[in-house]
Amino acid sequence: MKKMNLAVCIATLMGTAGLMGNAVAADNLADFHVQNQECDSCHTPDGELSNDSLTYENTQCVSCHGTLEEVAETTKHEHYNAHASHFPGEVACTSCHSAHEKSMVYCDSCHSFDFNMPYAKKWQRDEPTIAELAKDKSERQAALASAPHDTVDVVVVGSGGAGFSAAISATDSGAKVILIEKEPVIGGNAKLAAGGMNAAWTDQQKAKKITDSPELMFEDTMKGGQNINDPALVKVLSSHSKDSVDWMTAMGADLTDVGMMGGASVNRAHRPTGGAGVGAHVVQVLYDNAVKRNIDLRMNTRGIEVLKDDKGTVKGILVKGMYKGYYWVKADAVILATGGFAKNNERVAKLDPSLKGFISTNQPGAVGDGLDVAENAGGALKDMQYIQAHPTLSVKGGVMVTEAVRGNGAILVNREGKRFVNEITTRDKASAAILAQTGKSAYLIFDDSVRKSLSKIDKYIGLGVAPTADSLVKLGKMEGIDGKALTETVARYNSLVSSGKDTDFERPNLPRALNEGNYYAIEVTPGVHHTMGGVMIDTKAEVMNAKKQVIPGLYGAGEVTGGVHGANRLGGNAISDIITFGRLAGEEAAKYSKKN
Repeated sequence: MKKMNLAVCIATLMGTAGLMGNAVAADNLADFHVQNQECDSCHTPDGELSNDSLTYENTQCVSCHGTLEEVAETTKHEHYNAHASHFPGEVACTSCHSAHEKSMVYCDSCHSFDFNMPYAKKWQRDEPTIAELAKDKSERQAALASAPHDTVDVVVVGSGGAGFSAAISATDSGAKVILIEKEPVIGGNAKLAAGGMNAAWTDQQKAKKITDSPELMFEDTMKGGQNINDPALVKVLSSHSKDSVDWMTAMGADLTDVGMMGGASVNRAHRPTGGAGVGAHVVQVLYDNAVKRNIDLRMNTRGIEVLKDDKGTVKGILVKGMYKGYYWVKADAVILATGGFAKNNERVAKLDPSLKGFISTNQPGAVGDGLDVAENAGGALKDMQYIQAHPTLSVKGGVMVTEAVRGNGAILVNREGKRFVNEITTRDKASAAILAQTGKSAYLIFDDSVRKSLSKIDKYIGLGVAPTADSLVKLGKMEGIDGKALTETVARYNSLVSSGKDTDFERPNLPRALNEGNYYAIEVTPGVHHTMGGVMIDTKAEVMNAKKQVIPGLYGAGEVTGGVHGANRLGGNAISDIITFGRLAGEEAAKYSKKN
């Protein structure tokens, strides 16, 4: 098949001078390919869709248009490039580019940039709930009456950090695994994480002469969670955190940079060299290792119901593929790693009315349907009322700005140009302080010294959400901040850095003065970020019912579970949580399967 330059192809699709030399009147990509007699550009020889992941179809896109990296070279924008995204894993062109219907830019589910894509319609997600899907009685019953479509030891639901960790550890423990994901792309919320992975007394910390301990991480986590966390789960998190870093490092992860996140007593947030975003990197490493192990990964495939025998023991799971429909998989164990529900504002607002109408930092699949599956299987929920807002969501573009920017030296100021909070306090306190300011937003202010210390910042600059000027007065004028007051505030802050103590707001770390090169400002406001509550698990990641009895064969890991973080999650603990408990769930599920 001939290879087409995507920029030329887009020009054709938009009706301008194009590859065929004529304007093309088409309503969607399928119409375009039909008019140019290119049906085989997408379909298999028999005309059927290959599978729910659309593996063949996506491969065909690449064979025609090039790899994601090649396409990115021809679709550059002034401030962003959708094809140079943070999505890890293999390219999945069909995530955005539909064939026989209008396309939807997947990026728009999180961002608010002006993407100009051929044949696009406004982003929307029309996703039936688990309860609504229960109405498909005839299809479900037909699937359940049939023989199992597959038989494995363990099925993992969710392809975020917890799901991949569970699938890999179960496989390495001798289990045959299927990993399903309802979204068209892998990664869950993990791929969005930027700050770091908390771990205590690691080799990376020792190399930097940072003194830490699992006990101190335990204390920080309990304090940050207002001491309502399950101490037994927090002990697992803190005592296994070093092992989780070692495990990831052994698989090829770069976690050598160590910074500070809010609520931590010392620097323990591990991330790639130079302070690059941790989430996409970790997910890519996990994905690569899953591919090496030939783990059966199925996209666009939703877990519907955990199936149990007459004794209440798990015997498999009913799933629904977007294209292949309902079928069931026989398995000794099911691991739920489906994430939280921060993207479901209706559900969020019922539990915390103060968050009604808030935008979310989460990926579009984080609506809580995994919790419904767990509840229907008899799992008990806990701490559901505790929902966290991330304090620094960029007002422009819908970009979450990592806490590491503050940890590396940025300050928060209001429109009056004044500091108003300890910048690295816990997220709940920082969010409340920002919402109390004029306009319910604030500005992250930093200079080139902070920018150089954290490579992730270059992404924000590239996205156009971090305007810059060579003076604070000019910056203030650009952003509607009192420039004179801002100049005085930064001078005052620099004097505190020189003295080594923040007598104004008791900020514990003062890494650098803000006096180098240009200055930058990012307007931020809180967005619903993490749901601390979820299904109740024990220290083996086994799901429990309301009587705290284990449901045999059912496991949970990551944000779908409750108890680890209490009333408030510390920044950096999420990646540590999903990898630590994902590994644990995989190992325990494999062990359970061998016994059965």
